[in-house]
Amino acid sequence: MTTVDLPLLPLGRGKDLDAERGVECPGDLPAASDPDLVARATAAKAALGSRVFVLGHHYQRDEVIQFADVTGDSFKLARDAAARPDAEFIVFCGVHFMAESADILTAPEQKVILPDLAAGCSMADMARLAQVEDAWAALTEAGVADQVVPVTYMNSSADIKAFCGKHDGAVCTSSNADVALEWAFAQKPDAKVLFLPDQHLGRNTAVLQMGIALDECVVWDPRQPNGGLTVEQLRDAKMILWKGHCSVHGRFSPDVIDELRAKVPDLNVLVHPECQHEVVLKADLVGSTEFIIKQIEKAPAGSSWAIGTELNLVKRLADAHPELNIMFLDRNVCYCSTMNRIDLPHLVWTLESLVNGEVPNVIEVDPDTEHWAKVALDRMLALPGKSHKD
Repeated sequence: MTTVDLPLLPLGRGKDLDAERGVECPGDLPAASDPDLVARATAAKAALGSRVFVLGHHYQRDEVIQFADVTGDSFKLARDAAARPDAEFIVFCGVHFMAESADILTAPEQKVILPDLAAGCSMADMARLAQVEDAWAALTEAGVADQVVPVTYMNSSADIKAFCGKHDGAVCTSSNADVALEWAFAQKPDAKVLFLPDQHLGRNTAVLQMGIALDECVVWDPRQPNGGLTVEQLRDAKMILWKGHCSVHGRFSPDVIDELRAKVPDLNVLVHPECQHEVVLKADLVGSTEFIIKQIEKAPAGSSWAIGTELNLVKRLADAHPELNIMFLDRNVCYCSTMNRIDLPHLVWTLESLVNGEVPNVIEVDPDTEHWAKVALDRMLALPGKSHKD
């Protein structure tokens, strides 16, 4: 048998358009190949009426967003779906972990559908349940597990949320990560937090909002024996950060901020807390996707903004606010490749299948996982203060 080596193409370095439609870099996304797709989507959605509720994440393509009944971040959309119990079908234009959250929060008879099952999340995939269970066993052997409270970012799989639920932990969003950490540290004497799966959100929140020293944050690498850490490091740490990151937000670099500030007078740098710590330190404002949108909506005319988040949203904000000078905080123009898997052909196929009585790509979380994941989500919802947005 002859094997063929396939090229490894990290985001932004090379392209294989046959395999990844719409992720070429730099440049714009291609138009839908079939000019009738918009009409077909419109007709199918009209035929389904109130039976279908379409959710559109902020990072989705414009061609998809135009058919969304609501837009927002992942947890907001899941809650929006739960608030529509009469909708028979929830079509989630986002990625897999988001559809799982919607399935957890919606009624059992509702069907949550992901138009393309390949639409995953690289960050969520960086923390597998078996890896986390191995890490917990190592923490137990090191004698520190009794002090550890696991907290997982919303951008994680349902089974990781369930793991946190079973181990007296919680879920957080990028808006309430500080409140979640305050809660976690109050749960046990000398508490430590195992933060999953995004090390950057965990570090930025702990150091910049909680006042925890940078050297009290250690990184657990699931590919290394004992996470690449000594027992002493585990005992001394307050934050055990999982070695995960967002493939898009991790691209932004501090040197680009320096270059843009040298070129653009009075530049405002606005970034998401999933960015690297060095980037966040150089930014003027840091916050969730909803925070970024609100900052731009109230920005004074004529002001300049470099935004460090997914490009579909940055372009949408720039189009909506021609009175502002909005630019993307990266040298290359790249979209989230997994978010962009949900394109108009997939949405049309999904809606037309539903019209024809077929229900494709249903996302179902098993009852035990759903129970414990909801325990972790409910702990987050019980937190005081901040709104629960991504």
